[in-house]
Formats: sequence, structure tokens, C-alpha cells
Amino acid sequence: MPVYQLGKELWFPPEEEYDEHGVVAIEGDLSANRLLLAYSSGIFPWYNEDEPIMWWCPEKRMVLKPSQVKVSKSSRNLLNRNLFKVTFDTAFEEVIEACQNTPRKDQDGTWLNDEMKAAYIELHRLGHCHSVECWQDDKLVGGLYGTAVGKIFCGDSMFSQVSNASKIAFITLARKLEELNFILIDCQVYNDYLASLGAYEIPRKEFLEIVRGNR
Repeated sequence: MPVYQLGKELWFPPEEEYDEHGVVAIEGDLSANRLLLAYSSGIFPWYNEDEPIMWWCPEKRMVLKPSQVKVSKSSRNLLNRNLFKVTFDTAFEEVIEACQNTPRKDQDGTWLNDEMKAAYIELHRLGHCHSVECWQDDKLVGGLYGTAVGKIFCGDSMFSQVSNASKIAFITLARKLEELNFILIDCQVYNDYLASLGAYEIPRKEFLEIVRGNR
């Protein structure tokens, strides 16, 4: 199946035209309007710095209902001890910078290039992209950021420089989103870390039905 090449027009191909591996289209741009159209359509950008922009909607989607976040006994103990201070939207640029630069196991680099970083900073300025910050002794030691579309929070990246910092940030986010009646956290693709926090995979068709109901 051919992969669509986007130009300046704001659109994405229909679901039945997606590549078998989950590629929706390539190129286009990272303007705020295109990113918001993408997220509201269940699509996200993901590509390496030496590649064209690639837009994805995988066959299986990693998701979590905020009320179903798993809080282990050790995590509950950390929360009760107030070992970390957690804030929202107080240091967005510092969080995305840390997500870009924090070394990751089995990865030489990051998909979060300067072009994408600038695009999400603009989304944050417009009120669509949000950060969760985890502090210890007034130092930023963990956090995450993502884009809110309706009642779905689309998580983009997280980092941790101290054990359990990103976990506490994620749990606190899930609890906050539950209070705000969000229906889903979109974790995009499977990883063991998010699975340990309660996230699970659902078929693309099911995910897109939820997305359409969220519009």
C-alpha cells in the first residue's frame, strides 16, 4: 500500500489507507494546527532526525484509563512520605529539554529533535501541551509531557534522573486526570514500564472509536 506524502494542506488519509505497519503519512509540517488535527485523529509524529516527518497510528495502541493506574505498595509509600514534590505546567521547557537529553537504556539518541521540541513548546504556549514535574530538594529529577485533546491525554515522553521520579509523576497525573473526568491516557506504543503501571494494548479500531467519541 502506498504511503501518502503530505504538503501544506491540513489533512490525513482515512484509516483504511494506513500502512500495515501503522504509518499514516510522511512529511507535512509540525505546525500547531497539524499537530492538533493529528492528535484529535489518533495520529502522532515519530521519526529520527535524519528522516522525513512520519505520522503513525499503530495496529495496537497502548492506553490506560486514569482510574486504573496501578500503585504498588512501594509507590504508595513514596507518595505518603512526600519524598517528591509534583507540580503541573511550572517548568515545561525544562521537562522537554530533559526528555531530549536524558540518556536511555539501549538507545544511542532520541527521536525528540529540536524541530519537535520547538513545536511542542508552541503547543504548550497555546495551552494544549502540558507538563508534570517531579522535584526533590528543589531540583527537577523527573517528569513527563503530553497533549490534551478533549478528554484524552496523549503522553509523548517522560524522563527520570532519580529512581521512581517519573513513576510518581505518572501516577499523580493519572489521579489528576481522573479528577478532571478524562477518559483515557494514550501511551502510544507498548513498553514494559507503562505495562507495570497498568497500561494495556487495544486494537487500533477500538482506539479510534474512542477518539471519534471524544470529539
